Amino acid sequence: MNKRSFFPTLRAGTLAGVAIASLMFGSLGALAQVTGSSQTTTDATGQQHESVTLSATPDNKKDKVVPSKDTKKELRKEKTMKPADKPDAKLPDKVLYDKAVDATKRGHYDVARLDLQTLLNTYPDSQYQMKAKLAIGDSWYKEGGTAALTQAEQEYKDFITFFPNAPEAAEAQMRVGDIYFRQMDKPDRDYAKAVHAEEEYRLMLQQFPESTLVPQAKQRLREVQEVMATREANIAAFYQTHNNYPATIARFQTVVDTYPQYSHMDDVLVGLGDAYEAEARFVRTMKLPEAGKAKLEKIYDDQAIDAYSKVILEHSASPHVEDARDRLDAMNVKIPQPTPEQIAASVALENSRRQYRLQDRARLLVLHQPDVVMAARDGEPTLADPAPTIAPHVVNQIKTDFNDALTPNAPAAAKPATTTADAATPAADTSAPAAPAAPLALSDVPAADGGAASGASSTTSISGAAPTPPASSGSRIGGVEILNSGASGTTVPDNGGLKVVGPTNSTPLPAAEKAAAALDAVNDIKPGTQSAAQAGNANGKNKKPEFDKSDESDSKHKKKKGLNKLNPF
Repeated sequence: MNKRSFFPTLRAGTLAGVAIASLMFGSLGALAQVTGSSQTTTDATGQQHESVTLSATPDNKKDKVVPSKDTKKELRKEKTMKPADKPDAKLPDKVLYDKAVDATKRGHYDVARLDLQTLLNTYPDSQYQMKAKLAIGDSWYKEGGTAALTQAEQEYKDFITFFPNAPEAAEAQMRVGDIYFRQMDKPDRDYAKAVHAEEEYRLMLQQFPESTLVPQAKQRLREVQEVMATREANIAAFYQTHNNYPATIARFQTVVDTYPQYSHMDDVLVGLGDAYEAEARFVRTMKLPEAGKAKLEKIYDDQAIDAYSKVILEHSASPHVEDARDRLDAMNVKIPQPTPEQIAASVALENSRRQYRLQDRARLLVLHQPDVVMAARDGEPTLADPAPTIAPHVVNQIKTDFNDALTPNAPAAAKPATTTADAATPAADTSAPAAPAAPLALSDVPAADGGAASGASSTTSISGAAPTPPASSGSRIGGVEILNSGASGTTVPDNGGLKVVGPTNSTPLPAAEKAAAALDAVNDIKPGTQSAAQAGNANGKNKKPEFDKSDESDSKHKKKKGLNKLNPF
C-alpha cells in the first residue's frame, strides 16, 4: 500500500517549499525583502515545468533619521521626570490649574471651577488664562444636565469672544454644537435642538475651515440633517395617507432640495412621483374639455416621470430603484440608463453608510436618541438651506395650471364701465391706490350750490342705478325725494316731506284716574294685653318652642323623609 503524500504533486510540493523559504527570509529581514513568483511553462515534449522568480526590494533603513545618544538621553529623562519635578511645577497658577484638572477628572466639578476662577481673578497675566477659561466650560459640559449645558454654552461663547484666533476656538465652537447634539430628540418629537445643532455646526465649518475638527463637524452635520430629513419625510408620508397631495408634494420636494444625502432618498422620490400621479388620476376623473384635460395630465405625468427617472439615474444603487423602473414601465415610458459616473457616485454613497449592529439596535431600543446609523459618511453636507416648498405655493401652482389649461386664450380682465359719478369726478392720481367705495348715506347728498340760479335743484346719481330726471319741485333718488326752496314758493315742510308714522285715530286718551285712598289699619290686639308667645312660664322657665319637622330640618332633628324632601314650604 503506497503512503499518501500531503502534497498531491511534485509541483505543489515545490511551490510550498518556495513559499516557506520566502517567509523565512522575510522574517529574518536582514537586508532585503524577498518575494517569489512562479510561472508554468510547457516544453516541446509536452511536460510542464515550474519557474520561480525571486525579487528583492532595497531596504529604506538608511533613510531613517536616527536620534543621537544625547537626544535619547534627554527624552528618557523627560519621560521619567515626575510632574512635581518640572521647572514650572511649583508656580502657583500651575498648581491651581493642575488641581482643577484633577478635580474635574474625579467628578468634583464645583471644586474645579472654584480653583479655575481663583486662577483667573488672581493671576490675570498667567499663561494658563486661556486654558483655565476653556476648562471652566469643559467642567460644565462634563457635568451634564440642562442647566449645566446651558452654562457650558455661555462659557464657550465667551471663550470664542476673548480668544477668536486661538486654535482652541474651533474646539469651543465644536462643543457648542455637541451640546445641542446631545439634547437632540427623535424625529417625531421637538426638533428645536436639531435646528440649533445644525446652525452651530455650519457656523463652525464657516468660521474655522482650516481646523483639524472639520471632518468631525461635517459628520455631525450629516447626522443632524439625517434627523431633519426623516422628520420631513414622515410628515409627508402622513399627508399622503390622508390624500392631502399638495402638502405631500411640498414636504417631499423640501427633502429633495435641502437634504440630498438622505438615506431614504429613493423612497422620497418614489413618493413624490406617486403624489403627482395621484393628481393626474384626479384630473382624469373630472369632466373637463378634452384639450384642457390632456394638457393637465401631461403636466402631472411629466413631473412624476422626472421623479422616477431621478431615482434610476442618481440613486441606481438604492434598494427601491426597481420600484421606480416598474412605475415607468407601467406608464409606457422608456427607462433611462445611468452613466458609469452616476453609478460610481451612487455606489460610493451607499457604501459609506454603516449597517445596523446589535449594539446599535440595543441603544436605540433603550435610549431616547435619534437614529443616525444610516447617515452618509462621505460627501459634502449642505451649508445653506434653499427656499422651502410650502403647500400654499403648490396649491397656487395647481390653480395656475388649471387656468392655463382650460382658458389658454383668455383675454385680460376688462375694466369696469365708467359711471356718471366717475365721469363728473376729475382724474385721480394713478400712483396712489384708490380707496374702497363706501355706501351712500343721506349726509352725502350735496346741497344746492349757493351760486346756482334760484329755483335750480341738486341731483345726485348713484353708480349702478339709472338716474331719475329731476321734478319741478325736487328730485327722487333711491326712493328719497329731495325738496329745495326756490323762487316758485315751494317750501320744505318741517318733517322733511316724510309722512308721520302712527295710527289713523289720533284722538288723545283720557286722563288716568286718581288712586283711591288707603283704608285705616285696625289693631285687633287690645291695649295692655300680651301675646301667648311672649308670656312667661309660671315656674320662671321658658318653654322650648316646638319644632315643625315638616318645614325644615337641622342637625338636631331628624331629616325629612320621602316626598317631604321635595316640599319647599
